[in-house]
Amino acid sequence: MPTVQELREGLAVRLRTISGLRAASTQPDNPNPPQAIVNLDSITYDTAFARGLDEYQFTILVLAGRVAERTSQNRLEAYLNPSGSSSIKVAIQGDRTLGGKAQALRVTEVTSYGSLNVGDITYLAANITVVVYA
Repeated sequence: MPTVQELREGLAVRLRTISGLRAASTQPDNPNPPQAIVNLDSITYDTAFARGLDEYQFTILVLAGRVAERTSQNRLEAYLNPSGSSSIKVAIQGDRTLGGKAQALRVTEVTSYGSLNVGDITYLAANITVVVYA
């Protein structure tokens, strides 16, 4: 069975395939947008055959700067698109096993699109939910 850290890093590796997007498998002290940050939300143990499968739910927090609102919005939405070279969904689902650490995964939804304050800085942000089966 993989560790949470291995799954988080596997997701970050997939995110790093998007040109210009920084990706962190742990919470950075000072985000540097555009950046995607992998956060663990929940684990459901033993979903199949007594230790045969666990279900992990991750949230990818995607941050875009707010220097120019229109540019930031366009950049963030490119990451949220279901297809295209900047699509987070496409990047993550490009290896549904995360280098052999998972059995499968799905990018399921985008939530919380809008402004987000981190420290004294306001970012344009969204959350992307990813369910990993391992």
